[in-house]
Amino acid sequence: MGKTIRVLVVDDSAVVRQTLKEVLDSDQGIEVIGVAADPIFAQRYLDNEAPDVVITDVEMPRMDGLTFLRSIMETNPLPVVVCSSKTEEGSDNALKALEYGAVEIVQKPRLGTKQFLEESTVRLCDAVRAAHLSRGRLRNYKGPSREARTVEPKLTADVMLPKPDAGRVSVETTEKVVVVGASTGGTEALREFLEAFPEDCPGIVIVQHMPEHFTAAFAKRLDSVCRIKVKEAADDDTVVRGRALIAPGNKHTLLKRSGARYYVEVKDGPLVCRHRPSVDVLFRSAARYAGKNAVGVIMTGMGDDGARGMKELHDAGARTIAQDEASCVVFGMPNEAIKLGGVDTVLPLDGIAEEVVRRAR
Repeated sequence: MGKTIRVLVVDDSAVVRQTLKEVLDSDQGIEVIGVAADPIFAQRYLDNEAPDVVITDVEMPRMDGLTFLRSIMETNPLPVVVCSSKTEEGSDNALKALEYGAVEIVQKPRLGTKQFLEESTVRLCDAVRAAHLSRGRLRNYKGPSREARTVEPKLTADVMLPKPDAGRVSVETTEKVVVVGASTGGTEALREFLEAFPEDCPGIVIVQHMPEHFTAAFAKRLDSVCRIKVKEAADDDTVVRGRALIAPGNKHTLLKRSGARYYVEVKDGPLVCRHRPSVDVLFRSAARYAGKNAVGVIMTGMGDDGARGMKELHDAGARTIAQDEASCVVFGMPNEAIKLGGVDTVLPLDGIAEEVVRRAR
């Protein structure tokens, strides 16, 4: 069944601790070896045990989660997943946690909603595996077989829109659009990527795997440090030069075209490739409605979301770029896109923005 990932859960709510334990223990490749009511108890536990991954809240008594995270990174670095509430304060602190070294953000499961709990199982277990992969870049770990998972939906972009038709792909124009997909490690990678763009860069649409209510704070933070404008995408937003749109968490974002105008459609739908928003959905829509006018970028992340969509972009005549292994936190999504033959160019993170601008000319 593959190596078991040993997890420590830290949260001040007994209900949340029990829920997280049940959710994670449902995956035969993951074992919760301990729970702690606050970071003080957790630190005592870490003095004697060595979990593979720590999953923690950021708002707790006696010691806040950010101080706890800094302590872990300074004394005994471990992969940390932040499991936070959807409050505005919680969103801001969770993003700070990513800056301090946390690997992923997941939203706390809501009780009493079967679909949400099932989807939370998928997201939490995937986040733990992604965190484990980030430690020492253990990219050869495959995890348990699909049969071992309690919940494993793996729908494709077919559930959201048809495959691009070569006969319907838009003719090339002078106006380009950039579509980007990222996951584990993507928040910091996207900051570096977007900071490098000039104010007159092509319009950009981004899917970063992140829970709802966190993407607005993420976009606001990026907007404060970049020369270009950055905002959370809203339905019917126009894709314009000098602006990046971040797909909202828990919504699919598609690129559409009306005449010479590119815009986004933000809509509900099932998990695609175990994600919502899905990179595959964005990339397929760009292949269908932009074709040669698109530049596609796939960045650090676990799994294969975006790989098929990037191949469709490539086949539609778009220019496609993947982040290289050395600069990825997890070389999953770019590697899968490369293996499918959908990537024109592989570059380190610090060279991608320049290449995007060059190819968009």
